[in-house]
Amino acid sequence: MKQHFMDSLESGSLQGVQSVPKSDLHNHAGRGGNVRYIEEWAGVKIAAPPSVFDSLGDMANWFNTHVKTVCPGTPGYLKRVEASFVQAGEDRISLLALSFGLDEIDTLGGMEPFMKTMDGFRERYAPDTRFLPELAFDRACNADEAFERLDEILGYGWFRSADICCDELAAPIVKFKRIYRKAKSVGLVLKAHVGEFGSADDVMEAVEELELHEVHHGVAAAKSPQIMRWLADHRIRLNVCPTSNVMLGVAESYASHPIRKLFDYGVPVTVNSDDLLIFNQSVSQEYMNLYRCGLMTAEELNRVRETGLLVQD
Repeated sequence: MKQHFMDSLESGSLQGVQSVPKSDLHNHAGRGGNVRYIEEWAGVKIAAPPSVFDSLGDMANWFNTHVKTVCPGTPGYLKRVEASFVQAGEDRISLLALSFGLDEIDTLGGMEPFMKTMDGFRERYAPDTRFLPELAFDRACNADEAFERLDEILGYGWFRSADICCDELAAPIVKFKRIYRKAKSVGLVLKAHVGEFGSADDVMEAVEELELHEVHHGVAAAKSPQIMRWLADHRIRLNVCPTSNVMLGVAESYASHPIRKLFDYGVPVTVNSDDLLIFNQSVSQEYMNLYRCGLMTAEELNRVRETGLLVQD
């Protein structure tokens, strides 16, 4: 598989890259499918997004206006999640960490119908994919109310990891310490969105305060050699989303993306899709983008691919 992956990158064969096992460890479930899948279902053409969004709010407004309006309500939400599993099957995603919020659980009437629905999607559309459900908390949420629900939700043993998402500047990371102590006690892999728009120090603080195993994004760490060395020494994995970073103005281009520097410092990095319905680049396409711009060699990208296939239990 290693040689086939490298040969496919070097020959420009997207189909070849798609045929090799990969991971997608940073994927928001209701936004993880292919645009064409939704267009065909809804019978409409979805307008392309701008090349760069002004902010997360601008991105959310675009998604609400152009995507959610053509697949509204619970049926639309289910079709978008279904699309995420279809995409995983088509792109040969062997490890899929889809994140879900408390509101999504409530939309389907609680944990039992929610689990049944999501497991059903996996069995039907991505039977060869190992599904790693992730429980995500909005950075601006009421952490005390969320904590009160944990015993019931985590008691099912279904979720494999925890995440904090949305605006990383909305509230101090420490407000989630009680939630993360609980998540750790039941064996969840601990992750958080940090260092996308914040600083390298924010990455360090989050990892230390919440005892994180992984960071979603974390590219701001590239601004601090000291913090990169610390992350490398402690094997803290960063789940990087190149196109997301470019379209949100975090990176100027693929050719200057911080994943290069992080990799050179020995920080474990993975390549992921983030929000495919917005950024319109599959995991396979992300690998092609990084190779074609000359940022990383085929052998280096294969090492990144292999890093993503290491399951943290």
